[in-house]
Amino acid sequence: MSKQLWKAGNMVYPLPAVMVSCGNMERPNIITIAWTGTICTNPPLVYVSIRPSRYSYELIKDSKEFVINLTTDKLAKETDFCGVKSGRDFDKFKINKLTPIKGEFVSAPMIEESPVNIECRVIEIKDLGSHHMFMAEVLGVHVDEKYLDAKGKFNLSQANPICYSHGTYYGLGNSLGTFGYSIAKKKKKSTDSLGKRNK
Repeated sequence: MSKQLWKAGNMVYPLPAVMVSCGNMERPNIITIAWTGTICTNPPLVYVSIRPSRYSYELIKDSKEFVINLTTDKLAKETDFCGVKSGRDFDKFKINKLTPIKGEFVSAPMIEESPVNIECRVIEIKDLGSHHMFMAEVLGVHVDEKYLDAKGKFNLSQANPICYSHGTYYGLGNSLGTFGYSIAKKKKKSTDSLGKRNK
């Protein structure tokens, strides 16, 4: 096997493609973010990294609030639009026919069409270079009930989430296994008192 050595760069792919809403109900905005993820479980902390030149940067820096809205295959076009057009020039909610709804904890609106909305409050901003990282505490999570099964578990496959890799959006494939399946013990088939397998 031969491998090429490339210059240092970000090659952790795929990444979630999320729409981050900011501003307020009177002047809402959306920015598409791929530089995002989990920092800590307890307390629940997440981050988004944004270039200072982006319109949403100042909105989030001033308010210290934003909402991470997960995306689906049906929202792929809207997700792309909100990443290539600026809120300085466009009302992204209106143009994309998305619905801003009020959350419980922050002034930034949630996107009603998103299957999951994560309300966040910034606790620290780190100047890392091309991007500044907004570290934030998760204050509340809103889940669309139509994606819950009978036991109240969120069914990710039904939401058809999308991800981003090298300039392309992708849908996710079939589940390959659950956490810990590689070491899970196989269930033994039951036998009767004579040691014969039950049919």
